[in-house]
Amino acid sequence: MAAAAHLFNQRGYDATSMRDIAREAGMLAGSMYYHFSSKDELIIATYEEGRRLLITSLLEAIEGVEDPWERLTAAAVAHMNTLFGGNNFSILLCADISRTAPTLRSRLIEIRDSYDKLFMDLIEDLPLKEDVDKGLLRLSLLGSLNWSSSWYRPGGQTPAQIGAFFVRVMKDGLS
Repeated sequence: MAAAAHLFNQRGYDATSMRDIAREAGMLAGSMYYHFSSKDELIIATYEEGRRLLITSLLEAIEGVEDPWERLTAAAVAHMNTLFGGNNFSILLCADISRTAPTLRSRLIEIRDSYDKLFMDLIEDLPLKEDVDKGLLRLSLLGSLNWSSSWYRPGGQTPAQIGAFFVRVMKDGLS
């Protein structure tokens, strides 16, 4: 699975074959099918592992944090630290899946949405004006956090600082 996650991140799902994954993992191509019946099944498993890592990190980060804004900040920081913590699984949830087959795309969206729901729950707890669209707020925050996978490079602000920044902008605006 680690070899698959690495190659899916490097090349994309469509450009990665089961033979490529087997070579990366140091196995015979046919041996891949002992573990996974198809490439679709393999990407679903890697997505689920990415979600598991993100959920674990987020729940640990918010445990015992009472203030809703601090909880959201802790979640955003945990999200960013997990994305850039060296695993290839979590960052897969940031990949563009718009060109995958509809059945597979539906399953991947279902996996991703089950994680996104945690952020929706955190946003629901925020003391916001009634006219604030909380769904758009969630999409805005997760879009900002996830898009960082395309531009982030080590050496500037840390992933934690970036995650905290996006929540601070939501809370305080740019003033």
